[in-house]
Amino acid sequence: MADVGFPGQHTTTTTVTSSTTVQTNIRFDPLYIRTIPGILKVVQVACSLLGFICIQFSALNNAGKGSYFSWISMVAFWFTGILLGFYLFHIVEKFYKIPWLKIEFVFCSLWTLLYCIAAILAVTVRDNPHSAAAFFGFVATAAYAMDAFVKWRAVRAGGLAQGTRVVSKQTTSAVTTPPPREGY
Repeated sequence: MADVGFPGQHTTTTTVTSSTTVQTNIRFDPLYIRTIPGILKVVQVACSLLGFICIQFSALNNAGKGSYFSWISMVAFWFTGILLGFYLFHIVEKFYKIPWLKIEFVFCSLWTLLYCIAAILAVTVRDNPHSAAAFFGFVATAAYAMDAFVKWRAVRAGGLAQGTRVVSKQTTSAVTTPPPREGY
């Protein structure tokens, strides 16, 4: 009787191909602002600027808490504003070999923590400008946290910051069974 179960020979061939499609010309594309990362960047820039302005209107803005909030909000404003410009003009796509998603993930994760600390410190100061700045700080914290999550998912999926990457996987299997053995 022939053995029943696994075949005598099993061959599996997997072919994975990947192609990256980018346009390396610089061009203005206002449609980026309508995407989720674009909306998050606009919210981050606006909250950073508004929070900074609120702190500057406080009579206590030279205190350590106000200075810390000002520093955090201005670094966030300039970094995120420049990145927003890079995305709007497809400069990120032009330099697609730079790991933009990882850089943004690290920045957004770090600024989520730092903005949360700055907003909590601003709440402890009992004046209206600090309270308003704290509100914008908490909104910015939420926006940076969402952006960090979006970037984390994109990094895990192997995506590009801009442009497209097409990954196709083709699997072929061949099963060969030997002739049955006589005499069992």
